[in-house]
Amino acid sequence: MSESQQSDPTAEKDPSTWVTGDEPATGAQKSYLETLSRSTDEDVDTENLTKAEASEKIDELKS
Repeated sequence: MSESQQSDPTAEKDPSTWVTGDEPATGAQKSYLETLSRSTDEDVDTENLTKAEASEKIDELKS
């Protein structure tokens, strides 16, 4: 069995390695962050986040 077959198919790529990670956060990411921030009472500036930063912040707020 090759290494790729043994790896976890559900494993996510590290956002810092995304090709589009430096692009502005998507509307969906911003909306989800706003929802999460309300439930955690943490202010999040969604306007200046990249896709990668938004993904990492979502993971942080979910945990």
